[in-house]
Amino acid sequence: MTGPTIAVLLPCYNEGAAIAQTVAGFRAALPGATVYVYDNNSTDRTVEVAREAGAVVRRERIQGKGAVVRRMFADVDADIYVMADGDAPYDAASAPALVRRLLDEQLDMIVGSRTGETELAYRRGHRFGNALLTGMLARLFGRSFTDILSGYRVFSRRFVKSFPSLSAGFEIETEISVHALELKMPCAEVPTPYFARPEGSASKLSTYRDGWRILSTILTLYRIERPLLFFGSIGLALGAAAVILAAPLVLTYMETRLVPRFPTAILATGLVILAALCFFAGLILDTVVRGRREVRRLAYLAYPAPGLELPPPSADVAISRA
Repeated sequence: MTGPTIAVLLPCYNEGAAIAQTVAGFRAALPGATVYVYDNNSTDRTVEVAREAGAVVRRERIQGKGAVVRRMFADVDADIYVMADGDAPYDAASAPALVRRLLDEQLDMIVGSRTGETELAYRRGHRFGNALLTGMLARLFGRSFTDILSGYRVFSRRFVKSFPSLSAGFEIETEISVHALELKMPCAEVPTPYFARPEGSASKLSTYRDGWRILSTILTLYRIERPLLFFGSIGLALGAAAVILAAPLVLTYMETRLVPRFPTAILATGLVILAALCFFAGLILDTVVRGRREVRRLAYLAYPAPGLELPPPSADVAISRA
């Protein structure tokens, strides 16, 4: 029986200075893999250099890494997917070990956590922001990875084909991590070297702009995936405010049988109504999210685990399972 098909996915934007080195590294590390370079409106020679290096070059016109990843996951068909950046910061030589572990342990995702030793490889601001966002994700979802922003990942087919990508930019790694956590997929992290970019290549990640977008994505995903806790917390805060405002009025009424500060009483009543609405909205949305999660789980289960030599099911089988 033939081995699994492997696709190396490299999203690129103006990486003419580094893409040849990246493609050559993965072609040497994974000789049987097909290397795909998805160009995202580059204005330099990224396309020409990648094609000369032996990669299959395709284009995505919608700007943003999230759009590129969404297109790659939709178009490329393989058993194992290795995703990295095109600017050569990740260690291509680690790819065979990552793929082997994914197959041996039948995992759905392996994160290549970065172990850069130089300031040029891993800027201090990015390092602090990564730790902050990773800790927040762990608090919101109960568990996390140590490097949620790593772009070096290995996926199974069933992960890729069940992932409903919605992100537009660099927050795509956060969405990928949350998808794995929500479906409780078997995953692992493996430390991998992280190098400084070659001369002429610069990071496209903005510490503050993209950091804010990633933080916003975490909060949005928390609202979407944990609506009862999200809206319940708002309802609890509104209810507590109503109790604080109403307590003096209740004590006065018990003593005098009068209701002073009538506007405060109306405000407290309104806060109680809003608190109840938040709670019931969270309860209804939690039921909707549970159903949506079950649908994603069924899509995930429509493919065999990596390492099992079974063909993917036909469309009729997938529909009957749903």
